[in-house]
Parts: sequence; C-alpha cells; structure tokens
Amino acid sequence: RDGRRSDPRPGRRWLPTCPHRRRRRAWRERWLTTTRPCSDSCSVSSSASCSTPRCPASSDPRACFFVCAVVLQSTQAERTGQISMTSPPPVSSASSPPNNSTQGNAQADKIDQLGQPANNASDKGYLIRQDGADGNNGSVKHGAPGKPICDLSDPRYDICEISGDARAIGVNRTVLYVPPAEERDTDGQEWAIKDQSRKQLVDIIEVNVKTLSAAQSLVAPECTSRHAVPAVVFAMNGLTSNPWHDFGDVLIPLFITTRAYDGEVQFLVTEIQSWFVDKYRLILTNLSRYDIVDFNKDAGVRCYPHITVGLRSHRDLGIDPARTPRNYTMLDFRLYIRDIFSLPPDSQGTPEKQKPRLMLINRSGNRKFVNVPEISAAVQAAGFEVLVEEPSRDVRLEEFSRVVDSCDVLMGAHGAALTSFFFLRTGAAMLQVVPWGVDTAMRYFGVQAKEMMLQDVEYNIAAEESTLYEKYGKDHPMISDPESIHKQGWELTRQYFWLEQDIRINTTKFASMLHQLFQTLA
Repeated sequence: RDGRRSDPRPGRRWLPTCPHRRRRRAWRERWLTTTRPCSDSCSVSSSASCSTPRCPASSDPRACFFVCAVVLQSTQAERTGQISMTSPPPVSSASSPPNNSTQGNAQADKIDQLGQPANNASDKGYLIRQDGADGNNGSVKHGAPGKPICDLSDPRYDICEISGDARAIGVNRTVLYVPPAEERDTDGQEWAIKDQSRKQLVDIIEVNVKTLSAAQSLVAPECTSRHAVPAVVFAMNGLTSNPWHDFGDVLIPLFITTRAYDGEVQFLVTEIQSWFVDKYRLILTNLSRYDIVDFNKDAGVRCYPHITVGLRSHRDLGIDPARTPRNYTMLDFRLYIRDIFSLPPDSQGTPEKQKPRLMLINRSGNRKFVNVPEISAAVQAAGFEVLVEEPSRDVRLEEFSRVVDSCDVLMGAHGAALTSFFFLRTGAAMLQVVPWGVDTAMRYFGVQAKEMMLQDVEYNIAAEESTLYEKYGKDHPMISDPESIHKQGWELTRQYFWLEQDIRINTTKFASMLHQLFQTLA
C-alpha cells in the first residue's frame, strides 16, 4: 500500500495510493493522479471509477495533485496518531513553531489517557452525524460529508460542523472549508458564529466560518500542521468564574459535544482563561487527550478531518438524553465527574462513621448566613456532624471533591456553590435554602439533583428570616408583594433578592426539617 505504483505505459507515473479507510470517520476512497498538467487531460479519479475526470479547471499542474496529497498526508497521520506522549505542556500557542510533520504533530499533541476505553471510530462517525434532531425535525444534517452546515436555529447556541478538508487559522478567528473539486461553486458561503453555548452574550466574539469558492480553493492557505483527530472551537469567557456557569455554559456543553469521541479530539480555545484550565484540568484532559490550543495566538494553519465550531447546550445546567449521541444523562455526567476525580464508586458503599455528615457552605458575599453558629448548633442537635466551608474560586477541586464525597448532606443558600453537588454520592441530599423572593430553585438545582439520583430538600425562608425585612420593613413591596418586583424586570429583581439579601435562619423552625432529614438518611 505504501509503495509506488508504476503504469506500464511510458511517460506516466502514479503517486502512492491512499489506503482505503474502513472507519466511517475517515476517507472512503483511494485516489490516483497523474503528473500531467490539467491542460493535458489530467484526471483525478477514484480507484473505483478511473474514467471519471475530477481535475479542477486550471492550468496549474499542481492542482491535479491537491486532493490526493491531502488524503495521503492525513492517512499517514492516522497511522501514527495513536502514539502516546506523556506530560506535554497543557496549552500550545503560536509561541511554538509550526510543525509541518504529520507524525510529529500527532506525537506532540498526544497526552496521557486517564483510564478511558479505546476509541470507537464508528461512534465518532455517529457523533458527527448526530444531533440533526436539535429541534429541527431533521432538516439540518450536521457534518454531512463534503459540506459545512451551520445551524443557527437553536435559541441557545449556534453550531457548525465541517467534514473533509477543514482548516483553522486562530489569529484570524477563521475556519475554512476547502470543498472537493467536483463540489466547488463559483461563490463561497460565510457565517459568523459565537463559539459558546450562550450566543446572546455580547462579549463572545464571533468565529468566521467560510466555504471557499472554486477560485479561492486553488489559493487556499497551505496546512502548517495536519491532525488525524477532529477539533472543537469554543470560547472560555462569558459568564465563567461562577461555578454554575463554568459547568452550565462550558463543561456540560463540552461534555455533550465531545464525550462520544472518548478523548480523540482537540480543543481550539478562543479567549482562553488560564485559571479555568488550571481549575478544571482533570475534566479538560479527560475529554481531550491532546494539547489545548490557545486559538487566539495560533498563527499556523491547522488542518483536520472534522471541525466543530461552537458548543451544544440543551438547557440550564442540564442534558436532554434524546439529543446526545449515546443518550447521556445528568446522572452519567455526575458519575463521569466522580470517576475523573477518583471518587469511590457507589458499589463500594459509604465509609463507616458514627453520625451522618452535613457540609454547610456559607457564601462570602451576598445571600450568606449571618447566624452560622446557631445553624451549626441546630444541625448538631439534630444528630449530624457539621462541617462549615467557604469555598473560593481558587479552591483545589481534587481535595475539595473528596471532602464533599465524605458528606451525606450538602447545605447552602441558593447559589453557585451548590454546584458542588456533582461530587456527592448517589442517594445523598442537597439541602437548598431558598432566599426570600427567589423562585428559580427547582429550575437551577432541584430538577438536576433529582436527575442525578440525589435527594432534593428545599427550605424556603420566611420574610422575617431575610435581612431585607430588617432593612425595609414589612410594608415594602419586596416583602409584602415580591411578585410586583419580579414584574419590573430582572435588574430590579437581581438587585433586591440576589445582591442585597442575606439570611438569618429561624433555627427553631429549621430544626423540624433537620430531624426529618436525619430520619430519612438513617
């Protein structure tokens, strides 16, 4: 397969044939070409139909070789793409010189596998074709061979799938598709895509996705590196730095978009956040076994067999199993996170301890508990061991996840810190203290807890337990008629109920719920 084939007719020589790819995600034909110029009846044909001319209308003889050259180098990368390299730098950018060797590139990108099963190529092919049913009645077929299709119809996100000769140029924020010669049109197409799961955010800068025309294809920028695996272009900025948005806007959409690749995918990240990479390194390096590319600084022309631009998102902090390649659920995601952080499986059982443990998460800003000592005493009186935590943004998740895993109850005011419920064991409880005037508890945490086989317990505070009551009095509309505040819009609602409010729990009233929860866990 790798040798040269000679034609018995004088004056003609065949380039090496491209090995027939049996995997769905790879090239399906072996291409042959001649060294004659296009003007001299050159033909680029598939081995199955050598009489069909596929040569572009150009006098440049190099144009005859273009398709085969791309396939030859791509398949060579696929032969070497499984070589593992240990402990590479986590992020690559333009500071590293472009690598023109396919084999060298495959080795440089590869990073350690974290206990994941071997990749299934047929599943990856299915992943590329899946999600055409994103509420579009099948009218959009993502990743159809030979053509990029950008779907802008979802209210949450935009997505583009490019299969074939896909080229990414980071410094230009551009992804190009060079169609096969027989599919080229006189006019190309172009889309501006916000490459994250919330396309309404104004600070997400668009990535340009272009289909090159026939004329543009002949002068397309040459590849400086070739890759045997797909790539996903996405942004790390937006509302991140809040754990709820870290998971809901990036990590869960990234899981939905890439999990079925089993790590055989590379991330091209716009607006990369170094703190995000450091904090969630275990998750990122498990979803992709290749270097994370700082796309904004990447001056090379990276060529891939498939590129996805954007992240799929089904709902706030949630997954719709019917729209994922392997019917993933929120339970799958929680168990996946526990596995990544090496937390014990459910089959191992709960460690022996004298009392059930309750972690009380206290916020450092708004919606904090102002009577933590009294709350802790009530928790202990109900029979729990209490552990008070105030996690910060720079908390080490590897250590913090083990502390959460050791607890039977995670208690906190409605807010981002409750996102730690991903580290709880099956059957553990999330006790959500719902502030006055907040009506999103079920939507943002309660539904998800139940989907992940956790107990969802809610304590809705009375007006007298809110510091708003002390500050404004019982006759103010936010106390007497909170719905009237909601009707005036999000900004006023956020100002009063989310930013100005703290919580003073009535421990006598709260004690009955704690005793009931203790009996349930016992």
